[in-house]
Amino acid sequence: MPELPEVELVAQSLNKLVAGRAIVAAELLRERLAPFNPPPDFAERLANAKIISVKRRGKHILFDLDKGQTLVAHLRMSGRFMLLPETRENPKYTHAALYFADDTRLVFQDQRHFGFMRVVETENLFEAKELKSLAPEPFSDEFNKNYFREILKTSKRSLKEFLLDQTKVTGLGNIYASEAMFLARVNPQTPANVVSARKAAALFERIREVLRESIAHGSTLNVDPENIDGSYYGGGYTSGWRVYDREKEACVKCETAVERLKQAGRSTYFCPKCQK
Repeated sequence: MPELPEVELVAQSLNKLVAGRAIVAAELLRERLAPFNPPPDFAERLANAKIISVKRRGKHILFDLDKGQTLVAHLRMSGRFMLLPETRENPKYTHAALYFADDTRLVFQDQRHFGFMRVVETENLFEAKELKSLAPEPFSDEFNKNYFREILKTSKRSLKEFLLDQTKVTGLGNIYASEAMFLARVNPQTPANVVSARKAAALFERIREVLRESIAHGSTLNVDPENIDGSYYGGGYTSGWRVYDREKEACVKCETAVERLKQAGRSTYFCPKCQK
């Protein structure tokens, strides 16, 4: 599943590609993609709306419209946006399409059918249940060392499970949680509420470091408008992982074999020596 860096990069690319464009028509092809907006409502709300900007909150992509509305989208496991010319047919698993005056269209394709969209009133955007409970953004003033230390104290869950909770830390998934814990030299099985102040401060810095690192790398990639999300998946940074997806390979710091364990049904990668 795309994590904060990938979603940020997709939002940036979409902003460059479609901000300022007017949506001539909109079509919802799979009703369950937007359960709160049936196809006629989806089409009516988006038709003739101008896209002011595209941005991100957590792992959600937000299309701000000039009609006082916002289209909220979540890629989930396999969702992706594609800006297609008139001559190209919709790919299989196209679930929604926004049509523009120049005969291009922005389609949302989702092979695994887990994606989500919702059109909400902009003034009530952050009261929508998808956004209301999200933790502060990792680069915001609200997400600071004191906040992080205090929120850690509230949970007895393993540190890895804690970091994946979007109500505690927004934007992290398996990749960046594993990478940040490795750099901070903390064990992923440690209960969150027993992490020391020193380790909490180190982990706070490393979370922001790995996110910034991947965003910076992704910003250098060439983007295919017909496969926007595919250009960024994993931040295009698979060769740069220190522990993620490197089971049995040598640790980059001590050469001990990287191990993998299951936590809440998800894989965690760590160095048993560096992260005792």
